[in-house]
Amino acid sequence: FRLALIQLHVSAVKSDNLQRACGLVREASTKGAKLVALPECFNSPYGTQYFKEYAEKIPGESTQKLSEVAKECSIYLIGGRSIPEEDGGKLYNTCTVFGPDGALLAKHRKVHLFDINVPGKIQFKESETLSPGNSFSMFDTPYCKVGLGICYDMRFAEMAQIYGQKGCQLLIYPGAFNMTTGPAHWELLQRGRAVDNQLYVATVSPARDEKASYVAWGHSTVVNPWGEVIAKAGAEETVVYTDIDLKKLEEIRQQIPILSQKRCDLYGVEMKK
Repeated sequence: FRLALIQLHVSAVKSDNLQRACGLVREASTKGAKLVALPECFNSPYGTQYFKEYAEKIPGESTQKLSEVAKECSIYLIGGRSIPEEDGGKLYNTCTVFGPDGALLAKHRKVHLFDINVPGKIQFKESETLSPGNSFSMFDTPYCKVGLGICYDMRFAEMAQIYGQKGCQLLIYPGAFNMTTGPAHWELLQRGRAVDNQLYVATVSPARDEKASYVAWGHSTVVNPWGEVIAKAGAEETVVYTDIDLKKLEEIRQQIPILSQKRCDLYGVEMKK
């Protein structure tokens, strides 16, 4: 099946972001995409100073638009971090998924908050404004089972391993790595998660805006279970297409059967809730 990653240029005007995102979703559907993914923070600039201003409830304006365009195009739509979500007085970094009938299939709240300090390069603390999610998020399609993470979640190998244990064959991480962590770890982490679990990994970033307060690395990518980069964007706004070959996934798992060779008598990773 065909997967499309929309590397969107995000402005400060929410309505413009929504309109352009929906237009690119429609374009992707005309080119045969069955799953379409939007980047982290696609409807607002990324930064702790923006989260409260742009926050919405779910359902709300942004998720209603995503539901409508998913149904119109009869696709599965992964809404990136569609919005900073407001719920019960708390804010979450939330990704929603809609099916071909427009129904909400999954809602993933970012589990691991991006609190880092690289001296002289970047300091960022999502926990100043956001609360963490407390659950894994998976959804079924006629093609395969898909697991969701958001950006910093990708650094935690245990999360990907549990998705693999639960039968996911594709992991999608809407993310916005920056100009420090992007060149160092963006592709490395994706290839590691793919090889460790013998599944496909896709990441979808906003396009790079050098004038933004937080400059995203871009380079939305798809990696196959052999660890090969099979599709990759540059820094500009674009749509990345790739065909996900589940037969190849099964062949790799048969050739190097690590999943059946794990020593569960010696170690294990488990989902607690």
